[in-house]
Amino acid sequence: MKNNISTGFSSQVNHKVEFSPEVDKFANARQKGPRQWIIAHMLAGSNKLIVFTIFIGTILTATLNSGLMVIIGLALDEFARGEGSNLMTYAFLFVIFAVGSPILNLITNLVRETLAQRMEKEARREFYVNLLGKSQSFHDSQRIGDIMARATNDVRMLNFMISPGLSLLFESFMNLITPMVFIAIFYPSELLITPILFTIFFLITLRGYIRKLGPVSNQLRFEFGQMNTILNETLSGIEVVKGSTSEEFEMNRYLANAQGYRDAFVLQGKIMAKYIPLLLIGLAITLGLGHGILLFFQERITVGTIIAYVGLISNLRFPTFISIWVFALIKLAVSGAERLLDTMEKESDIDENIQGVEKDINGLIKFENVSFKYPGSSKKVLSDVSFIIAPGQTVAIVGTTGSGKTTLTKLLSRLYDPYEGRILIDDVNIKEWKLDSLRNQISYIEQDTFLFSDEIAENISFGQTSSLDEIKRVAKEAQAHTFIEQLPSGYNSKVGERGVQLSGGQKQRIAIARAFLTDPRILILDDSTSAIDSDTEDKIQRAMTKILYGRTTFLITHRLSQIRWADLILVMKRGKIIARGTHEILLKTSDEYRKIFVKRFNLDEKILLKEAVV
Repeated sequence: MKNNISTGFSSQVNHKVEFSPEVDKFANARQKGPRQWIIAHMLAGSNKLIVFTIFIGTILTATLNSGLMVIIGLALDEFARGEGSNLMTYAFLFVIFAVGSPILNLITNLVRETLAQRMEKEARREFYVNLLGKSQSFHDSQRIGDIMARATNDVRMLNFMISPGLSLLFESFMNLITPMVFIAIFYPSELLITPILFTIFFLITLRGYIRKLGPVSNQLRFEFGQMNTILNETLSGIEVVKGSTSEEFEMNRYLANAQGYRDAFVLQGKIMAKYIPLLLIGLAITLGLGHGILLFFQERITVGTIIAYVGLISNLRFPTFISIWVFALIKLAVSGAERLLDTMEKESDIDENIQGVEKDINGLIKFENVSFKYPGSSKKVLSDVSFIIAPGQTVAIVGTTGSGKTTLTKLLSRLYDPYEGRILIDDVNIKEWKLDSLRNQISYIEQDTFLFSDEIAENISFGQTSSLDEIKRVAKEAQAHTFIEQLPSGYNSKVGERGVQLSGGQKQRIAIARAFLTDPRILILDDSTSAIDSDTEDKIQRAMTKILYGRTTFLITHRLSQIRWADLILVMKRGKIIARGTHEILLKTSDEYRKIFVKRFNLDEKILLKEAVV
């Protein structure tokens, strides 16, 4: 039985998942929308202390920046009056404020970067775990390139949203507020007219700017996902592209999508170019200076006050300038978060059933009136399938292409659930089994073997903790040891992505070795020796005869040498079982069974019938 790699903690989610290594802390936040989800991440655990530190540090920095202008004004007035008693005090305060502000800013930046990296890490982990918990039907409907774009770029945007995005946004807000607070405290109240009017117009125009940015940000994230999808599909199928000389077609397809991405950026640039507050700040400084000069001639304020006042209004430049791209950055991040939640909140069909049955499987299998069709399809792949397999029996499933052989075996490990009927293992409905326990005891070897871009030893022991001696033992049984030893690094050799450096037969033998190592109670072989020569297959077959003893085994094959020794043969056609029995019985009773061998091996039907009699 495989090692259980799940930690076994329950998942607090409102929909089904196949895998949950821990309590899902953000399930409720995800359902409330991207903004609530982002806030939940920002305030998770010790992040609250970090946010508070950023909050305090930003307020103090903005206060020191505004206070510096006031000190300059007071010092100038002191100097203009020819007095020097307080100049040293002002000089000392100037140094404290001038040095303290960048130091506080440096600390705040360091803390906000910590928060940003934490948030990206947690969001990336949450998204990845969520993908692992989705059912096979979900993954069947996804475009890998788009999922990769969400897992990389969209998650990365959350980092940028915190640092510098939201941090600069709060810093801008404080630099918008503190100058007016200082003006209200130290100077005539009418000097507040200009900054208040500017703030009102600034917020009005900013609202319109943000509203226009929203659709463009969504378009940017969508176009990037599409572009990444095309790139992924082209590179994954590069052999087909080159074999059909379709390079130019693929290039034009990619460039057309890249043009859409570029056009969205251009549109964003046009919106940013029409950002009116950049004009308003210049006008505000001019009006403020004029107002200050007017009050000076009325002998109500001093020259130092005018300079300090203009300096305070000039502090409004920072929120004005920074908001032009900070809000664009935040909008992109929110759009990315929407795409992440769109994926994470899609329903999964199958539940891991943590409280379900967890025990060793004996191997009694029953299909009771099982019908199945793939999600989104109206065509039945299986229709009213019923049979019973005794523990330890070997069952061969034969039939023409598209008859439902592979689909039937995939239902056993609950990659999909039937929409009618039920499947029982050891008289327990498979829906009542704990998913982890069920799948750990079923091994599936298929014709199109998938190998990870890792060492051969790691591929054989995938999901297991095994010694090299154990790995070599099963490799010998799978007739893989000899060719592995001939590789430059032996069992430490890298196989390349999807095992590209190995032949089809070599990949299948590694997959067989992997299945032998798992010691499954139920073994499914889906044309697993199709790429292996007859001599090697005979050796593997002898090893299988010993290994399969006491296990329930399903063989999907048209190889007569394998079908002959099956305890039971199921003949399928158009999703139904049309005949069942041993090889000899079916040769006598099933026209469809005889036709399979007549067509595939060009055998004489009369010879087959004589063979059955003998």
